[in-house]
Amino acid sequence: MASHALTHTGHGEINYLDYKGKYSGILGWIFSTDHKRIGLLYLSGVTLFFVVGIFLGLMLRLEQLTMGETVVSARTYNTLFTLHGVIMIFLIVIPAIPAVLGNFFLPIQVGAKDVAFPRLNLFSWWLYMTGAVLALVSLFTKGGFPDTGWTFYAPYNIRTTTNVPLAVFAVFILGFSSILTGLNFITTVHRLRAPGMTWFRLPLFVWALYATSWIQILATPVVGITMLLIFFERLTGVGIFDPAKGGDPILYQHLFWIYSHPAVYIMILPGMGVVTEIIPTFARRTIFGYKAIAASSLGIALAGSLVWGHHMFVSGQSYTASVVFSLLTFLVAIPTAIKVFNWVATLYKGSIHLEPPLLYALSFIFLFMIGGFTGVMLGVLSVDVHLHDTYFVVGHFHYVMFGGTMMAFIAGMHYWFPKMFGRMYNKRVATLAWALIFIGFNMLYFTMLILGFEGMPRRYYDHLPQYHSGHVVATVGSWILVLGLLIMIINLVRALKSGPKAEANPWQGTTLEWQVPSPPPHENFEEIPVVDRGPYDH
Repeated sequence: MASHALTHTGHGEINYLDYKGKYSGILGWIFSTDHKRIGLLYLSGVTLFFVVGIFLGLMLRLEQLTMGETVVSARTYNTLFTLHGVIMIFLIVIPAIPAVLGNFFLPIQVGAKDVAFPRLNLFSWWLYMTGAVLALVSLFTKGGFPDTGWTFYAPYNIRTTTNVPLAVFAVFILGFSSILTGLNFITTVHRLRAPGMTWFRLPLFVWALYATSWIQILATPVVGITMLLIFFERLTGVGIFDPAKGGDPILYQHLFWIYSHPAVYIMILPGMGVVTEIIPTFARRTIFGYKAIAASSLGIALAGSLVWGHHMFVSGQSYTASVVFSLLTFLVAIPTAIKVFNWVATLYKGSIHLEPPLLYALSFIFLFMIGGFTGVMLGVLSVDVHLHDTYFVVGHFHYVMFGGTMMAFIAGMHYWFPKMFGRMYNKRVATLAWALIFIGFNMLYFTMLILGFEGMPRRYYDHLPQYHSGHVVATVGSWILVLGLLIMIINLVRALKSGPKAEANPWQGTTLEWQVPSPPPHENFEEIPVVDRGPYDH
């Protein structure tokens, strides 16, 4: 496998972890404009909120372990359900890969010393933390956190006595953080590529982030405006979404899903980019169909922005609109299938090294395929009428978001961990954690698919006797999944403190970040590298 030609790797420079800037201690981190430190700030926030989100999800499953009240009341269940969704979607799944791995590696992969706007990058993190704090503060204010569900549907967001304005304002702030990150990445890719780094020499992780950033910039303002309209309606009493005052709750659904379905691709596209980096590295082969994968990232971003109406098949929209949105939903499967085909073709006859990052990447393909096929099922009008608002949708959603995005994020963390910190984790423990996560995940969410097929409605605090055995299996699966996740987190944290020193390129990767020391120098390169071939060139 040929690598980028690189001059001056910066071996004499101090690494970013030891760099002494204007401030010392914690201030040296929270006021740093170094993209690598900002990436780690995001990582610390994402990890903290991930643990909280896991705990909330575990509480939801414990409540379903028995019929009747088990650990919380119905009102508390609705609040926990909403908080779990908001934390997982807006604080973890959307920012995890772009804000952590993208911030850390995109500038290095394009041969830049930093992102285009370092101060704006730091401001994005401050906005992220501000939004997170506001969301948590709303828990302890009059009325408490909303019980509307994470979608904040009208008329629930109007009739509830909970503190909806503060929660939706927190989402608004988080949206700004996402927009600024996307703006930074697009400008960096356009303006700061190293000499010789042409568009078709870019790593495919960069292509995925580039496509994602356009969705962040173009779609996120829609949800920002929608959150402000909820805020305005709650404070002034003007009828916007409230049907009792002449408002239109269906308008809210359109506005919300015009953003939130492209947001699914904000979540999954970077994960696909991570997997596209890992597979050729561990197959010891060049990627199959580089240009097709690059084009499919843009295709997914474009087509995925046009399918929001498939969330509204039972909302009363016209039959013609439903048919069009159903067709568009099927079309999204084409660029997605191109990626899956190219990943499998890359593995074919490869010299495969089955390391922990590849195990997670292969799990991503398997679980995302289940998520994709169940999504196509929900795109069929006649099937969706029966499965809409059942546990089948919950199972499908988690196969895409957790089995897809978060599995890819964990794969990326195991892949780039030695480069980020200069230390190696225990591979046997990492493999054990992977096995527990994979088994627990499928026990939990495949059971949900079955429960949904049997008619179990989602968002219900309790269940009927015919669904009880399925809920018991799903809850036990959640315990196995959480155990695997905790072992995985502890293994990486231990490696931070006492892991053996990692080589500069332990996986034999070919992109630019593997050509610099581990951890990378403060400004990545002593001199900007000159690139004479792409990472996947023969």
